[in-house]
Amino acid sequence: MVVAECSMRARWFIGWLREGVMGERETWMTEEFGASHEGAVEVLLADGTVPPPAYFDSGSATAGHRVSQWSVYDGRPRVPRAAALRAVCSCGWKGSAQKLDWEVIGLQDLAEAGDGQADACERAWDTHTANVETSTIPLPGTITMLLEQLEEEVDKLAKTSPIAAVRAARRMEIAAGRVGYWAARSTLHDLTPGQAGGALGLTESAARSELARLGRYNPCIG
Repeated sequence: MVVAECSMRARWFIGWLREGVMGERETWMTEEFGASHEGAVEVLLADGTVPPPAYFDSGSATAGHRVSQWSVYDGRPRVPRAAALRAVCSCGWKGSAQKLDWEVIGLQDLAEAGDGQADACERAWDTHTANVETSTIPLPGTITMLLEQLEEEVDKLAKTSPIAAVRAARRMEIAAGRVGYWAARSTLHDLTPGQAGGALGLTESAARSELARLGRYNPCIG
């Protein structure tokens, strides 16, 4: 499911990710911060612990799969029952617990009965990413206005001449690559990857990779 919005904070991808230790679950990311601030709903048990992924046998010769999606923790056989939900982020941030009232839930499907708590978790993560955005280095108002205007104009062009909009997008990429090269090189000279990450709202690793991409160098060497 793809969510298209104009804001750079807009959720741009919701999907099933991270099969393995974490299990499969629905996650959220923004265009600007990507995996540096990947959010999800986490389950809390009555004792305050986080349960391991639930294992579901595929019923065939192939192996089953592990799921950490909050809606499966309904107390069915071999699956613990969620006492609360909370938003979490890959950066380590955790939201407040949203309690589940099982006397009210009863025999309802948890995916529907707990939808309000899950929505509250998503809103908490939205607030978290808004705070991250506030903590990043600010852009001059003229730059922000020009970027928004350029995007709007190319969107308009795409409605009348998609191929012209493609050319415009390519020109934008070329311009971004040209100015980004020197900006990234200068940043590498002035800041550590950790400092750059803080200014960009990225993890140190993500900032190092982004600077290497824009500065066109091998991060393992440079």
